[in-house]
Amino acid sequence: QVQLVESGGGLVQPGGSLRLSCAASGNIYSINAMGWYHQAPGKERELVATITIGGSTNYADSVKGRFTISRDNAKNTVYLQMNSLKPEDTAVYHCNADIITGYLGRLEVWGQGTLVTVSS
Repeated sequence: QVQLVESGGGLVQPGGSLRLSCAASGNIYSINAMGWYHQAPGKERELVATITIGGSTNYADSVKGRFTISRDNAKNTVYLQMNSLKPEDTAVYHCNADIITGYLGRLEVWGQGTLVTVSS
């Protein structure tokens, strides 16, 4: 079994910062792209940021200059540093990974999500 587990969400005031983490575990041979998506109440899930195995990054326009995605390939972990948070960043943040497993082939895996609430 392969799974992603997120952590680091919570309540923060506007202008504050949070750092999300997502660790992959299980029978993993390698991980290609990893990413973060968010889903606000009543809205569809949207891309926040992605990062390739080589470290190339891509961001949604709404978070450019405020959020930074990074990864530690040795720990099979991806991070999202969120600065200058706004109330509109409030959402459940889900981790995603393109994983090559040892016996199940290639899988797209999602984490269960972590809630980020930006409010005064």
